[in-house]
Amino acid sequence: MPSWSSLLPPSDAFASRHIGPREAEIAAMLGAVGASSEEVLREETMPASIRSKEPMGIGRGWSEVEVLARLREIAGRNRVMTSLIGQGYYGTVLPGVIQRNILENPAWYTAYTPYQPEISQGRLEALLNFQTLVTELTGLDIANASLLDEATAAAEAMALARRVAKSRSNIFFVDADTHPQTLAVLRTRAEPFGFEILVGDIGHDLDASTVFGALFSYPGTSGAVRDPRAAIESLHEAGAIAVIAADPLALTLLKSPGELGADIAIGSMQRFGVPMGFGGPHAAYMAVRDAYKRNMPGRLVGVSVDAAGQPAYRLALQTREQHIRREKATSNICTAQVLLANIAAMYAVYHGPEGLKAIAERVAGLTAALASGLRALGVEVQTTAVFDTLTVRVTPEKAQEIHQSAIAAGMNFRRVGEGVIGLSLDETTTPEVIEAVWRCFDPDCPTEALAAAADPTPGLSSDIPDGLFREKSFLQQAVFSSYHSETDMLRYLRRLADKDLALDRTMIPLGSCTMKLNATVEMTPITWPGFCDLHPFAPADQTEGYTELFSDLESWLCAVSGYDAVSLQPNSGAQGEYAGLLAIRGYHRARGQEQRDVCLIPASAHGTNPASAQMAAMKVVVVKCDDDGNVDMDDLKAKIVRHADTLAAIMITYPSTHGVFEESVRDICALVHEAGGQVYLDGANMNAQVGLSQPGKYGADVSHFNLHKTFCIPHGGGGPGMGPIGVRSHLAPFLPGRPELGEDLAVSAAPFGSASILPISWAYIRLMGDEGLARATTLAILNSNYIVARLSDAYPILYRGTKGRVAHECIVDLRPIRDATGVTVDDIAKRLVDFGFHAPTVSFPVPGTFMIEPTESEGKRELDRFCDAMLAIREEIRQIETGVIAVEASALRHAPHTARDLAVTAWDRAYERAEGCFPAGVAPSTKYWPPVGRIDNAYGDRNLVCACPELSSYL
Repeated sequence: MPSWSSLLPPSDAFASRHIGPREAEIAAMLGAVGASSEEVLREETMPASIRSKEPMGIGRGWSEVEVLARLREIAGRNRVMTSLIGQGYYGTVLPGVIQRNILENPAWYTAYTPYQPEISQGRLEALLNFQTLVTELTGLDIANASLLDEATAAAEAMALARRVAKSRSNIFFVDADTHPQTLAVLRTRAEPFGFEILVGDIGHDLDASTVFGALFSYPGTSGAVRDPRAAIESLHEAGAIAVIAADPLALTLLKSPGELGADIAIGSMQRFGVPMGFGGPHAAYMAVRDAYKRNMPGRLVGVSVDAAGQPAYRLALQTREQHIRREKATSNICTAQVLLANIAAMYAVYHGPEGLKAIAERVAGLTAALASGLRALGVEVQTTAVFDTLTVRVTPEKAQEIHQSAIAAGMNFRRVGEGVIGLSLDETTTPEVIEAVWRCFDPDCPTEALAAAADPTPGLSSDIPDGLFREKSFLQQAVFSSYHSETDMLRYLRRLADKDLALDRTMIPLGSCTMKLNATVEMTPITWPGFCDLHPFAPADQTEGYTELFSDLESWLCAVSGYDAVSLQPNSGAQGEYAGLLAIRGYHRARGQEQRDVCLIPASAHGTNPASAQMAAMKVVVVKCDDDGNVDMDDLKAKIVRHADTLAAIMITYPSTHGVFEESVRDICALVHEAGGQVYLDGANMNAQVGLSQPGKYGADVSHFNLHKTFCIPHGGGGPGMGPIGVRSHLAPFLPGRPELGEDLAVSAAPFGSASILPISWAYIRLMGDEGLARATTLAILNSNYIVARLSDAYPILYRGTKGRVAHECIVDLRPIRDATGVTVDDIAKRLVDFGFHAPTVSFPVPGTFMIEPTESEGKRELDRFCDAMLAIREEIRQIETGVIAVEASALRHAPHTARDLAVTAWDRAYERAEGCFPAGVAPSTKYWPPVGRIDNAYGDRNLVCACPELSSYL
């Protein structure tokens, strides 16, 4: 028999592409850090007490060809049907120019959250378009730059309503005609806050004097369009808040929530070009009256000016975003759905107001035609005033027959109740679909006669109540009338992308954010119909491929972490924190220990930690950190004793937020367990553990996994994200369930969160295998220690482990420089832009510092380029230290430098123009030019503008 082994693809082929340093570079870096081997470095970095000794059991790493072939098989097991299920999810057409140039373009999907606005002007402009789109459709004053999904947006609106309402009630009224998944998430969010959810008919059951707010659905989940103005007026008279959940496509034809009197509007922008994706990711929206803008959760893009007085975009009111209110917060929102918000915004830019209205009118006309034909067939159509959805009633026996006929014809109808069927139309609906629906109700029906009688005239039917037709024009801003040809749109998207820095241009060395390679092979499957065109509530026998993918991913995440069970539902890291703490809360309550409500949190924790704890009805008690950045064990022991009877949990990040492996982590877990508490280990820093240690094996009870960090889902300019949680077996019964089945705990609208991006993480883990994953972690640690070795003579490194090592990230202390020279952390961050770099994480977890995480994907050449830039900046600082130049006059204070600085005729600065524009090591041929100079943040907050200027301002 011939030996084929030498001709098979090498098992580590992909790992060698994902990991940046080559073998010779690894040897050189090991020499620089003073470690004789990778194993020695691991031993010196990670405590022996937590290191894993056995492979995880995932197996060998597969080749790219093998992985794509397997994913095609999995996608092929999902049956793509014509969906008429509706319930907040609809078929849509993503224009090819947007798919290719945003969704499939690494210039857009590998960008980070725009906290450094000077290098984020492209995506900030796109998000301003999104905010403008939302405010125009909703008729409200201000909108944020997206939320996670419609259900969680409703929950955020409820919390906002309680915070601003004058009513002192704890009852929140919910329209009975609301999507069931929204109601499930509202119930979950309300219970820890002590809110009571009252569900009823808005015309008969709402007593405004007894509630702090109410949610109206417009249209309702049944399809009915009702006038809520009388109910809203009664709410306002009682000091309560009115929230409307509105379909944005319907709002092109219907009067806006603002005109109806709403204080808050929420909804999903999914049907603006974003595939259903078995539930996500999709951008939700929230718009509010101006009076509530400082209470609104999430991110807000505003317009300010740069150093030259030119308009520039930035995140406004940023202190909300990192939850300065911490344990007093009513929201832990950290991730926006930026990539999807940008797609939705560009869908509106491409179609313009007339194009959007034409799509909506066509949907409404087809819906009226469908209803006309059904009535002609003798079917009871329960909804009359509708936009796109009908609810019909037949006998239970007939309903079953109709559903079977629909499935045979390749369609899914919604099963509303016994004998009740829902039918929702969308942008993809054709006359042939209408005729096929009629035949499902009557196989022998005369479709030609029905079609002739139906007269599908575009537009809403006359059954809509008087006064609910939109009269006001919308989207009159220039951007929505300028890019309707593909050529114009293509060039607009290219212009925006060229303004930004993303991973396709440069290393992004952000600590705690793990900006690693998002490989093309991982991204490719997400646009396949078998993954992106499924409705999240499609029958289980049509989604067997997803079931297999979820099962694989859950088992692999258990193998990676040492946990026993995983929930894939949380669609962000913060949602994972919340879900994990709710599981702990449920566990204590099930054991009759409801008094356990204290959550210990180290002072260095992410801001989302105390916010999540508060949302889970836990009382936050802060634990000090010692001088080395570790949890202060004496303070921890004292607080455990003080709260022994009420201790619910501790939240720790490991390695610590300070970038070191604390030696005492097992002791921390043991102390908390002895006192009856549970250990929540924040998974933000799992990139330092995968393949080397398992939290579930050294004492943690629950963790979330940032799939958009450790497991290669891209950041997308600030979202999407995924935050599944792993738990030990005793917490498994308290994991989030399936809201459409009526199960108790629901933290996201869809049962598997943002399912369509899970193939990315599946592919990464399968490609890397046991050996590749462990090597990636080791190289992440090596790269971080290499940066320490190169920079430590010039900049103090704030924290190290007991053997002088850092984990996958390090903190550079810039405070001594500030104290000696006046050079700020922002000066250095902006000067890095002149070298073509995104700044590291600024002033977190310690003010006045950089937190640097290189990841395993960066090779030695890029690490050296970054270190060379940092060292060159240090030499510029020495010029200030020695009195050669004043800090106010320096290139550091004027950074970043733009092409305008290069072209301006007069140059009156104390340094040479070339020194400012082309600092040491930067060649003119590779120069990145930021589109704006340093932005005035204070001006932007004083003069808050969060929407595009109207067309008239250009005339």
